[in-house]
Amino acid sequence: MRGLLLVASCVLCALPLPSWALRPVRVYEVDVEDQSPVALQGAMRQVLVRATGRREAADDPALAGLVSDAPKYLQSYATGPRGESQVVFDGAAVEQAIGASGRSVWDRERPFTLVVLSPPRERAAEAAARAELERVAAGRGLPISLVPLTVVDADGNLLPADAMLRAAEHYGGDEILVGRADAAQTDGDLQWTLYTRSTSNSWSGSLAAGIDHTVDLLVPQQASAVAQTETQTRIRIEGVTTLAGYTAVERLLGGVAGVRRVNIAAADAGGVSFDVLVRAGAAALEQGLTGTQLIRGESRGDTAQYRYQP
Repeated sequence: MRGLLLVASCVLCALPLPSWALRPVRVYEVDVEDQSPVALQGAMRQVLVRATGRREAADDPALAGLVSDAPKYLQSYATGPRGESQVVFDGAAVEQAIGASGRSVWDRERPFTLVVLSPPRERAAEAAARAELERVAAGRGLPISLVPLTVVDADGNLLPADAMLRAAEHYGGDEILVGRADAAQTDGDLQWTLYTRSTSNSWSGSLAAGIDHTVDLLVPQQASAVAQTETQTRIRIEGVTTLAGYTAVERLLGGVAGVRRVNIAAADAGGVSFDVLVRAGAAALEQGLTGTQLIRGESRGDTAQYRYQP
């Protein structure tokens, strides 16, 4: 066991950040048709939705000052990759103003979400669906890619969640969003399921609803500016006795919204203690672990107690 702990410590200490690749989002670059004050205000509304992850942010009274003062946050004009005109806002200044207004900012590095439509659509229908999914995802600030994965077995049943996530990892994704439709009618509401490393959620709705609800699930709870501060908290996980367990736990912790760094603090025959740097501290970490295979136990001093159940 001592040798395992030493190996595990070396592995985890070499991974100060999550070992998968979250995608940086260009939150503060927005396409515009002209450089008028009205266009700038419209662009700022889009920025507020992306920056907070919340649809209501565009018309939030607490953020109205940023909209009216949009020219104040203008950094530059630019040309996008397809030759489109863009406005670039000062991201640091906008985030500071959002925090001062008592609203939360969503981290700019976000889960790369693979989207699968089952059954596959014909080429024209798939192109239309891709355009709609990408439009909504861009508006919400979620990096996605529509991929042609098989997500059902020979009997038409959905594959297990772990198989879904392995497929997502193969394509470089952090999570997978599956939209299922009746084979005879693919233009109505779909049955959506989002699979992440910690949990899964299901709902029904249109293509847009698939993206919108995904973002609603991913965005951290609204918090005050003070709660946006990154703080270090210690968490102990009981029942971690294998290297595979260490890796799985580190992935789970690193996948919680707002977590910036996960380091091993101590290990013994009963489990492992981690120091986690997370926005909003222990409360945010506890919220993010709700519903995962890590089950909350009793607190002991300043260390939160969980048990790993693979």
